[in-house]
Amino acid sequence: MARRVFVHIGLPKTATTYLQTIVWSSRDQLRADGMLLPGLGRFDHLWSSRIVREDPRLPKASEEHRTAWERLRAEIAAYDGDALVTHEFFAAASAEQATRMAEQLAPAEVHVVITARDLLGLFTASWQESLKNRGTTPMADYSREVSDDPREVWNWRTLDLHLVLQRWSEAVPHERIHVLPLDTSAPRDEIWHRFAGLLGLSADAYDLSSSFPNESMGVVEAEVLRRVNEHLVAHKALGSARDRGMFIRTFLADERLVPRRGDRFWPQPDRIEECRERNAAALAYLRTHPVDVVGDLDRLEIPAELAPRRTPDTVTDAEVAAVASELVATMLADVRDLRVGAAAPAPPRRRGLLGALRRR
Repeated sequence: MARRVFVHIGLPKTATTYLQTIVWSSRDQLRADGMLLPGLGRFDHLWSSRIVREDPRLPKASEEHRTAWERLRAEIAAYDGDALVTHEFFAAASAEQATRMAEQLAPAEVHVVITARDLLGLFTASWQESLKNRGTTPMADYSREVSDDPREVWNWRTLDLHLVLQRWSEAVPHERIHVLPLDTSAPRDEIWHRFAGLLGLSADAYDLSSSFPNESMGVVEAEVLRRVNEHLVAHKALGSARDRGMFIRTFLADERLVPRRGDRFWPQPDRIEECRERNAAALAYLRTHPVDVVGDLDRLEIPAELAPRRTPDTVTDAEVAAVASELVATMLADVRDLRVGAAAPAPPRRRGLLGALRRR
């Protein structure tokens, strides 16, 4: 059985994709460092999180998905070093589900790893992430209540560090919970070095070139995507996880809306105050419990004075129309390239510049 199992549970939007991209592209180096990353790929960890959280849709899933957690545990049981399980949706597990997960990994010593950031930045980023997943809720109404449903991942249930710590501390002693505050002003690889150091990895031996930033949209671009999603939901289009990831997140949001570099924004004032209150509770918990904080706890503070920014409710219909019409023009060119490019015959093979000139 593995000696220790590090369970990285997020939080969502705290460099999780960045860290996961590094480890999944470096499994041989992980093994060289004595660390097992079980499973066939990152989707095994996603599906394991759904199994742990008792997703009622599991009976309709493929056998490969239904057996993911069982396969991960079998690999961990057969390994005599340390192991890593990583997916941000584990953060939504109930206390009972977290406890059961830790028990299923026994006798390995379970350590919980939580990457965290100030709650105002996290709230803003997570709303955008919900839009990239076909969400339609305006920011003013986003996550108004704490959900009791472990399936709800874009909710205070996973965003509020205090709530996550309370649930997971019932499964694992505080001394084995490690919180890594994200320093958004530091070089991007700084969080990797702290993460790797905690796990006992040789940080400099890893190739970070395959990692990429998960960048944000501007305020008008975010509202355009939200309104597009309303039409997609109404027409029951692009509802599968594969379609959402390929067409909404990658094609539309990351490749066409993000590059516009629109205006940054904050939530409305009442939501900022809510973020401050929840953030203060999380910091108080960390300062009064023996949780292992790997980094500067002050990085989780929300500044007392915030730079002026717009809020999503200030976006006008004219602004939406301007971005949307430009987007249609860009996508029309995309479609033209796809259709005409696919139908056009392959050009004759050239024999250098002289040969090309002779064929004219």
